[in-house]
Amino acid sequence: MLLAVGLIVVGLVALVVGGELLVRGASTLAAYLGVSPLIIGLTVVAFGTSAPELAVSLKAGLSGQADIAVGNVVGSNVFNILFILGVSALVSPLVVNSQLIRRELPLMVLVSVVTWGLAYSGSVGRIEGLVLVAGLIAYVAWTVIESRRESQAVVQEFAEEFDKPPRSKWGLALQLLWIVLGLVVLALGSRWLVDGAVMIARQMGMSELLIGLTIVAAGTSLPEVVASITASIKGERDIAVGNVVGSNLFNLMCVLGMTAVIVPDGVPVAPSAIWQEFPVMIAASVMCLPIFFTGYRIDRWEGGLFLAWYVLYTVYLVLVATESPLAQTVGSILLLGGVPLTVLILVVSVLFTRRSGPEMPNESGNRA
Repeated sequence: MLLAVGLIVVGLVALVVGGELLVRGASTLAAYLGVSPLIIGLTVVAFGTSAPELAVSLKAGLSGQADIAVGNVVGSNVFNILFILGVSALVSPLVVNSQLIRRELPLMVLVSVVTWGLAYSGSVGRIEGLVLVAGLIAYVAWTVIESRRESQAVVQEFAEEFDKPPRSKWGLALQLLWIVLGLVVLALGSRWLVDGAVMIARQMGMSELLIGLTIVAAGTSLPEVVASITASIKGERDIAVGNVVGSNLFNLMCVLGMTAVIVPDGVPVAPSAIWQEFPVMIAASVMCLPIFFTGYRIDRWEGGLFLAWYVLYTVYLVLVATESPLAQTVGSILLLGGVPLTVLILVVSVLFTRRSGPEMPNESGNRA
């Protein structure tokens, strides 16, 4: 057990370090090449922070641990929305100025539903994986085109986060070195994390799906945690939200898609993931939609609601895994009480805001 915990801890540290090296190297390289800071933030950084998920899911898929691969993707998306957005909003209310991000939110819901449909048969095969990867290519191309229509205020916000470095031959070589080193560290970290997670699952009698949904998902999402909370503290709310939304899209289309394409027989999906975890991921995505009706803002109380739901969801997963007699009771309370109450709260919030008139955010991120 001690060896397994050690592998997980070392693997998580390696994933964080590798992801940071990859993000910094890729974003600086993109700046060297004259890529817009907005594009860097919404694509390069979103992909970079999703690199740990890709490394872990590929390793798990190729090793025959499909439940870890699927649980990692679905669990990371749930963690990104409920935990990261929740904590970020508690730090500072998240105001979304960017039209681009507001269009990405419904796209995130759509891709989540489509992915669920592709997995409905019990596996995500090579053809389904190619569909998801094709969607990723189309998304990146669309992002590049739409970014040119963004307001100067939003472009400047991303520019402040990703300063264009002075060009030099040695500087360019250094960024390439960081990228290569980051990929190597990610590969090692993913191997250690998956091996440690599988050992714990076997020793404690826990399912690999649960390990993927909790420990692995939270661990591989650490880069998103750091990026979004730091951006929230610095007042760069578009980056905080864009990082989460972009990472979720990359997790589905790139991580799951690439894993399904590369793994010879595709990625099997457990029935419990189809009927429980995927619907939870979609529900979490839908919870973001009231942003459109409430002044394009996630207030602190909404952040607290997101965070509370993540805690309750995790408790429920643990109760199910340990076969606790409380599992069915807690599940019924959440489904029959918690879900309707949450819907009622969000609907009342939307109606109240629409009646009083949405307060559009100004360029500083405050309501006008």
